[in-house]
Amino acid sequence: MTEGSGGRIGVGMVGHAFMGAVHSHAWRSAHRFFDLPMVPHLAVLGGRDLARTKAAAAKYGWASVQTDWRELVASDDVQLVDICTPGDTHAEIAIAALAAGKHVLCEKPLANTVAEAEEMAAAAEQAAARGVRSMVAFNYRRVPAIAYARRLIEEGRLGTVRHVRAVYLQDWLSDEQAPMAWRLRKDKAGSGALGDLGAHIVDATQYLVGDLLTGVSAVTNTFVHKRPVEGGAPGELGDVTVDDAALFLGRFASGAVASYEATRFALGRKNAMRVEVNGSLGSLAFDFESMNELSFFDSSEGDSAGFRRILVTEPTHPYVGAWWPPGHLLGYEHTFTHEVVDLVRAIADGTDPRPSFADGLQVQRVLEAVERSAVQGSVWTDIQTGAAQ
Repeated sequence: MTEGSGGRIGVGMVGHAFMGAVHSHAWRSAHRFFDLPMVPHLAVLGGRDLARTKAAAAKYGWASVQTDWRELVASDDVQLVDICTPGDTHAEIAIAALAAGKHVLCEKPLANTVAEAEEMAAAAEQAAARGVRSMVAFNYRRVPAIAYARRLIEEGRLGTVRHVRAVYLQDWLSDEQAPMAWRLRKDKAGSGALGDLGAHIVDATQYLVGDLLTGVSAVTNTFVHKRPVEGGAPGELGDVTVDDAALFLGRFASGAVASYEATRFALGRKNAMRVEVNGSLGSLAFDFESMNELSFFDSSEGDSAGFRRILVTEPTHPYVGAWWPPGHLLGYEHTFTHEVVDLVRAIADGTDPRPSFADGLQVQRVLEAVERSAVQGSVWTDIQTGAAQ
């Protein structure tokens, strides 16, 4: 069932922590600013603890709650399932939802392993043949400045892309006494900074240049191997089983080279996601801490050439026309609203939204190749490709 009653699409969301909060905001606000063919209805919120889930539902505007995600998926009020849970549950929930004929939005990375991602991509392909849509929540594609940068590259403004560099830096784990969290357990998260942050910059760069990575050479490191167990006995420590930092070189199918860095140990960097692309005719650079701007260099300007600032707030820029007058800035939360807008429109149009589960699988293959390369001493490791960006 694609559409609920009265031109609505009922959403059931599993998980209500950080991602659940920002996804809730997106579902609430999308139709208030964008002309959508269906109005999202926040039908059911899922969580393991009934009291906490009820409190979150009241705060974020959900109509009802469920403590069993299977009941949420089965609900007649739900036509779309939004998965905001740790990675170890993505495959089971997504595959069940697709089999039940429910559209799916799944947080990144798609899964914890390539095998799980392959199962999810196969289930998505089968469901698409029945008109059931799915998408991975790589929200940085929906930053207007990044979408505009892709447009400039597609128009040939950079010429032949030669070099890509990307970093994603945070510092929230720099304190060795910071407690254990699910993101520090491989069985829950799949990997550490690599999957949490590296997945974003892999997808963003492949999206920007319209090309796929074909190989990597990597190093990963864990700086703090044990951390206090929150709520545990005094002095109780848990084992950190994921990477704290990942650095790798890459090569695109076109021959362009790339470098990547993802860490949660960069003191002073709260959410510094930065990308630069150098081509034969020009360069562009993006910094999420100045997310409404692009830096652009055009070599055709001769001896007056220099990086210039483009303020990406014009109504002709991607997504911006639905918001505020030029110069009035957008924020992090808007990227998720844009995500919801694109997904709802694709469902109504009967088209497959992007990034698809196949795109998510491609990113998972890159992450897996990075891990293999690091274990083998930075050995160059090929990546199986197959998804268009």
